[in-house]
Amino acid sequence: MCVRPVNVHRLGRVGYASSQALQRSLAAQVRSGVRGDTLLLLEHPPVFTLGRVQQSAANVLASPEEIAAAGASVHQSERGGNVTFHGPGQLVAYPILDLGRFRKSVHWYVEALEDTLIGTAGAFGVSARRGGEGETGVWVTDRKIGAIGVSVSRWVTSHGVALNAETDLRFFDMIVPCGLHHNTRVTSLSREVGRGVSVSEAAPPFLDAFARIFECELVDAPEMSLEEEVCQAAEAVAAPAEAAASSAPS
Repeated sequence: MCVRPVNVHRLGRVGYASSQALQRSLAAQVRSGVRGDTLLLLEHPPVFTLGRVQQSAANVLASPEEIAAAGASVHQSERGGNVTFHGPGQLVAYPILDLGRFRKSVHWYVEALEDTLIGTAGAFGVSARRGGEGETGVWVTDRKIGAIGVSVSRWVTSHGVALNAETDLRFFDMIVPCGLHHNTRVTSLSREVGRGVSVSEAAPPFLDAFARIFECELVDAPEMSLEEEVCQAAEAVAAPAEAAASSAPS
């Protein structure tokens, strides 16, 4: 068995647009061979993200005013899939992997991510399953606990998975989660085990499951090793908005 190294970066809370810019940069580096395979662990401020499916926006049930009042925002994503929610208390993992070093199969990759979430839930005594017909993500009976939305370009991956640890599930009432149906129920590790399960508690079982299923060695990257690139991504996102604001009539 070939054990592949994957560098793990724990980023804390990162804005969604900044995380997309960061992933684009890292994916280009992995594709060119400048950087090795990378796994980002983070949380997002409250945000509804729209996938590339055309009807994503129609599955946002709340008005812009209601979303703003809840302290959330809406962003177009570069991943596949439909609309979902990210927010505090949710473990988000973005693998930036060259599948040429693993297996060149998007189907295999998505199933491996599903198995990673299932293994994570199992570490807490929660029996989870893959989605059945017409379902996406990972489920506990009829309740969705984890979302998957990926992008693969020239066999380099980005975006990934979101596991509800102690997420405020009321945000999901503002959308049709993943565009499935209006009565989709959403759950979290905390709700299933009957106590608070933080992102920091959920992360180690997730990493254990990821290393086992992807047959890789996870290497903790230096704490601030991506700080400059995170800042550059944030600045790149902010610059167009600032330029638009400065050119707007007063």
